[in-house]
Amino acid sequence: MLNDSKVMANIPAGNLARARDFYADKLGLKPAQELAGEVLVYRTAGGTEFQIYRTDYAGQAGHTIAQWHVSDIESEVHDLKAKGVDFEVYDMPGVQWDGEIASTEGMGRAAWFKDSEGNTMCIDQGPSGS
Repeated sequence: MLNDSKVMANIPAGNLARARDFYADKLGLKPAQELAGEVLVYRTAGGTEFQIYRTDYAGQAGHTIAQWHVSDIESEVHDLKAKGVDFEVYDMPGVQWDGEIASTEGMGRAAWFKDSEGNTMCIDQGPSGS
């Protein structure tokens, strides 16, 4: 059943070339494969995959599209900001902010940014010891 299956995130892009450049230049990611000029497939060293596909409906979701789990969120935010990534700060009840990094008791910390296509992305770090 599905419990034994892998899951792949699908990220929409209005302009595949622009998305490829953003993911390469800002996030340091290179596609492992391109399918018919319509889909970019990425494989991370962490063992996961996601794909970016061309569509006219990119950037319309009002929620997080993909999330990267990292071990040092401060370093990741610092490095991404140095590459020109702008982080979002939201008004959310029960959330404390330290610059661009949000935290809630027992849940860890997270930071959000938008990709070149207007999709909301997140990097997070679990609570200490997890």
